[in-house]
Amino acid sequence: MNWRLRLPSWVKPAIWLLALAPLGSLIWALLNNDLGANPGEALIRNTGEWTLRMLCLVLAVTPLRRAFNAPSVVTVRRLLGLFVFFYATVHLLSYSALDMGLDVTAIAADIWKRPFITVGISAWMLLVALAVTSPKRVLKRMGAKRWLLLHKAVYVVAGLAVLHFLWMRSGKQDFADVWLYGIVLAALLLSRLVPKKGIGNWLLAVRGRP
Repeated sequence: MNWRLRLPSWVKPAIWLLALAPLGSLIWALLNNDLGANPGEALIRNTGEWTLRMLCLVLAVTPLRRAFNAPSVVTVRRLLGLFVFFYATVHLLSYSALDMGLDVTAIAADIWKRPFITVGISAWMLLVALAVTSPKRVLKRMGAKRWLLLHKAVYVVAGLAVLHFLWMRSGKQDFADVWLYGIVLAALLLSRLVPKKGIGNWLLAVRGRP
């Protein structure tokens, strides 16, 4: 007997609240001068890390769907993906405004001069393409094959995001958080190599079902 896990109706509203809560917390801390000695750097760093966390959640959708036979989980992937783009954009705007004073010439020179900025901008541009093509009507116009091929670029985004984070931290001694995100993202990508029914059959056995 097959079994399927269905998501309750409150899941999407809960995702909205939970996904926006970190930004609300950061804004509150900024308004109350509670982001430390360098609030601009703290805002840039935190929005970058929340981009990585959201990216981990997006990449976790497929393994969860396969493991728990829950096709309904896919319905939240687009929403989570848009939050990845949202936090990446806030991260970019924070850098552009707080670090570079919205000086377009200086930003362009920085992109050319510093590799980790180049990598970060490249990842953001891929996210723009994924966000613009995320609506169902675009999928229909592009066709499923081309749409799926384009959206595999999320794997490239994951690699670029970790590289961006690693190079950004190159002047510091503590790389524990970089390794953590790298290992989690690598595990989520490698999980796609597991046979589709492998984990699901194991779960059925645990539940004592044929």
